[in-house]
Amino acid sequence: MGRYGMLRGAVVVAAAGMALTACAAEVPEAKPSVKAPGATAATGGGPEPAKGVTIGGKGAPCPLPVTFETEPEWTAEQVTVSEDPDFAALARQGTVTLSCEVDAKPAGHIGFLRVWTGDAPGAAPREVLEAYVGAEKGASKAAYAQTRAGALPAAEVTFMVSGEFTDGPKPERAFAVATPRGAVVVHLGGLDAGEHRAMLPAYERAKRTIALAG
Repeated sequence: MGRYGMLRGAVVVAAAGMALTACAAEVPEAKPSVKAPGATAATGGGPEPAKGVTIGGKGAPCPLPVTFETEPEWTAEQVTVSEDPDFAALARQGTVTLSCEVDAKPAGHIGFLRVWTGDAPGAAPREVLEAYVGAEKGASKAAYAQTRAGALPAAEVTFMVSGEFTDGPKPERAFAVATPRGAVVVHLGGLDAGEHRAMLPAYERAKRTIALAG
């Protein structure tokens, strides 16, 4: 099972996901009209995307230095690191420690968004990602970019991972932001390339909605 399989015994379930579906806007009957691609209910173009659950804030699943929105039906679990040194080592990667897992299985996918946190408030996102990927066994072809996550400056990396439980190299990606309470890394893996692609909307939603926790 590797690093993450062994950690499952240290996970405390914090909350389950929920889904809210917005209603479609009414279309006037006077005369038909053609809606532009990408229109939403706010502009009369159809139903808005279902809202996910915001995690990371006070009273929300997984206390974190940030908040972000999950995909509908995904469930968040806080990770409590065991005092056992072997488990503690598995929960550490680079300069960050595993704090939260957002599970895609309730939505029909096999994989997680994993949130890692660090104690050093002044760490640069790019440096945090380089240390994170450098500690990933079987990682290769890492490509870094400066970007933004929500309103926050961020760094992002795409890379490939090979291992004994994979049929070949599979894509993974992560982004990192700096907060006054330390660095945060949000990582998307997946069982294989197909699952990774299917879960990209969840990763992009997290990246788009992330903000500093109050």
